[in-house]
Amino acid sequence: MKKIKSTKIMAFSSCVLLSASMFLTLGASAAQVPYDGADPTMASEAALYDSASSYSVPEGAARTGVNINGRRVLEGRVFVIDGVTYVPMFKFADWLGMFTYTTSQKSNISTGKVIGENLEITATENSLYISANGRYFYTVDRVLEINGELYIPIEPMVKALNCHIGRDATGAYVVRSGDTRLLKSADKFYREDEVYWLSKIISAESRGESLEGKIAVGNVVLNRVRSSQFPNTIYGVIFDKKFGVQFTPVANGTIYQEPTAESIIAAKICLEGYTLSNDILYFLNPKHSTGSWVQSNRQFAFTIGNHSFYN
Repeated sequence: MKKIKSTKIMAFSSCVLLSASMFLTLGASAAQVPYDGADPTMASEAALYDSASSYSVPEGAARTGVNINGRRVLEGRVFVIDGVTYVPMFKFADWLGMFTYTTSQKSNISTGKVIGENLEITATENSLYISANGRYFYTVDRVLEINGELYIPIEPMVKALNCHIGRDATGAYVVRSGDTRLLKSADKFYREDEVYWLSKIISAESRGESLEGKIAVGNVVLNRVRSSQFPNTIYGVIFDKKFGVQFTPVANGTIYQEPTAESIIAAKICLEGYTLSNDILYFLNPKHSTGSWVQSNRQFAFTIGNHSFYN
């Protein structure tokens, strides 16, 4: 049976007054650590950094901070790992809204939820995406557990919180509050027919491929929709027969099979605008397509799994 712990901490525009004895519980078996996102009357920035510096740093990582609403926060508790900036899921969210937090564990894998008015964000350790109101945001690198806390790459976390992100002159991330209550839910953001057909072609073409490989197939379809060389709808691209059937699953009927759950997620990630390339228009399995027109006439871009992609 899963064990779930819940903690509620309220933040108003990143300016809250909390007792020094207040703790944030992270994970069913995690240690309790002092909350560090409070008003500077609690402690000096140096004291906060000293507290953070007692945390272990993942191998190959570097400590950093982020600027939220004009203030440098979470100094020393934000990590850069392989060039990706990771933020602690709950503490970061606390600077940008009023939320309830829950954590659970199943088979030693942690799942965290940020729950607020009209918003629920879910992240699971080792996953390559987070969900918010039924929408899916690709994290590129995996969700991690560090020092008993779930850590999320900053950019998808900001999107899920419906906030704004940029960089300053030094390259540091700068985040501005948005209205976290106004993130559109999946049924209002996605068009049902687009999810339906995009997930079907992704599933039929890339069963057994990684999530990244599935996303790349979806990118090809959406790039064709935007290209003047092809029809301007997902359905039109999939069933395009101008120069013969474009996709094998249309010819053999597997396009009509139920899509896998991961293919549906990949379709939604693509419809959120995530792309590996805006230029790829073709893909093939080189083991079964030697000497094809694509290989002879299009520019090779990259290979993921069993598929090679071409511009």
